[in-house]
Amino acid sequence: MQRFLCTLTFLVSILQEENLVLSAPQAINLFPFFLCFRGTWSLLRLMDVCRPLKSYNGPKRHPLTPARVSRGVVCLVVILATAIMMLVGIGFVTAVLMRFFSVHYSRKATSIFFGIWLALWPFLFEKINKTKVVFAGESVPSNERVLLIANHRTEVDWMYLWDLALRKGQLGNIRYVLKKSLMKLPVFGWAFHIMEFISVERKWEVDELPMRQMLSTFKNHRDPLWLAVFPEGTDFTEQKCIRSQKYASENGLPIMKNVLLPKSKGFCACLEELRDSMDAVYDITIGYKYRCPTFLDNAFGVDPTEVHMHVRRIPLNEIPVSEDEAASWLIDAFHLKDQLLSDFYSRGHFPHEGTEHDLSTTKCLVNFLFVIILTSVLTYAAFSYVLFRIYFLLVCAYMASATHLNFRPFPFFTL
Repeated sequence: MQRFLCTLTFLVSILQEENLVLSAPQAINLFPFFLCFRGTWSLLRLMDVCRPLKSYNGPKRHPLTPARVSRGVVCLVVILATAIMMLVGIGFVTAVLMRFFSVHYSRKATSIFFGIWLALWPFLFEKINKTKVVFAGESVPSNERVLLIANHRTEVDWMYLWDLALRKGQLGNIRYVLKKSLMKLPVFGWAFHIMEFISVERKWEVDELPMRQMLSTFKNHRDPLWLAVFPEGTDFTEQKCIRSQKYASENGLPIMKNVLLPKSKGFCACLEELRDSMDAVYDITIGYKYRCPTFLDNAFGVDPTEVHMHVRRIPLNEIPVSEDEAASWLIDAFHLKDQLLSDFYSRGHFPHEGTEHDLSTTKCLVNFLFVIILTSVLTYAAFSYVLFRIYFLLVCAYMASATHLNFRPFPFFTL
């Protein structure tokens, strides 16, 4: 509620500065537009804090022209506007109201509709920006409950996991362990909460209890699950790599130049809580050719030229049960990632490429049109009916409060 009131206060302050006086209905009508603008602006400000890497930082694929900036902003506004309407018109019903009756069916309905919305991102990356996404390694099954571990090369790695999840029909079932600051994003933070992402402070003494509580809710075998963890805990930079190498040298651990030493606490907690309900661990190594992108590079279609993902499936019985041995296994896995990335940068590809097909342009367009039509209907209702506008404001207030408090309704009974 506090964030919702801050948004309204900010809107009022702008109107006062411009000496504009609006009636209550006019203010309510303007609120969705303002929410969309503020969400886009906050996203751009938050995501533009990452600086390009010193290594593998070649020239940009395309110059940042006014046309590309305009197209990128339009794409972000469309994605944000559709997110708002999907959250208010559908997300509240599937993830909140349905949850009172059944967590399983609530998750199932939410995964369907938000999988449709998330598919807009691979459409932007692969079809509009023409980024080539190449998969290598093993072709994994599409119906497993899995834990994904990946290197964290830049701020957009987690988004490209959507490209793999879309091909496997698991896009609406993917969940992330992510830093808590991302939950503060207007609209997107609400979506992360609805989709049950696990937010962390990156301090284990603070994170352990809430993380284990969330993990304990993911044990139902009927609920599909792709849980993604980035064990490095932060994205890769030269300065962080030097600190990581110094720590490794002082403690007799492998010295790696393309990844950071992984932190094992969160990974081991996931294994401990979900081992009996998971099928495997997918070890994903991400490499960029020829330049590591920022979020804005992605949005404006400047970079990357190619994204390469190497996928390795590890059966759970190959991962030790004890925490110390599992931590050692994780370090060995990242040592292998380091070697894979060294070969990738020298050869330009991972071994055994071509494990996944290209996305269908027709299916992407149909999905895009469905989202646009659905959003248009909900937008028309928002601006045509007073009751829907009131509902819109109340749902926004609930989303802001529930995300801030990390609150989810408890079901009355289980179906």
